[in-house]
Amino acid sequence: MATHNELGEKGEQLAVEFLQKKGYKILERNWRFKKAEVDIIALKDDILIPVEVKTRTSNYFGNPQDFVNQKKIQLLVEAINEYIISKDLDVEVRFDIVAIIQNKNITKIEHLEDAFLHF
Repeated sequence: MATHNELGEKGEQLAVEFLQKKGYKILERNWRFKKAEVDIIALKDDILIPVEVKTRTSNYFGNPQDFVNQKKIQLLVEAINEYIISKDLDVEVRFDIVAIIQNKNITKIEHLEDAFLHF
């Protein structure tokens, strides 16, 4: 497996553990629809929360969350619409990003709630 894939999987596992400690119930991991993949779908306080996880080894080229672009957002919104329809859910939705910097010396996790409002 490529190193960046291993880093991504490790980051997703860190994000799951982080969210569970904050009381989130993890419903799905790596849920796919067409070209979109939702890293984590969680539920907390009756709010459905799709979570995009971005993991980097440094912020040299920018913060991890800076790599979520408009096309990615559009794909995630489309995927979550399908998820809600396919599961026949009646829920409020909030999109979050968990940004992780992970290297030998540090692990920094930043949770951005309602992240897509800032784009």
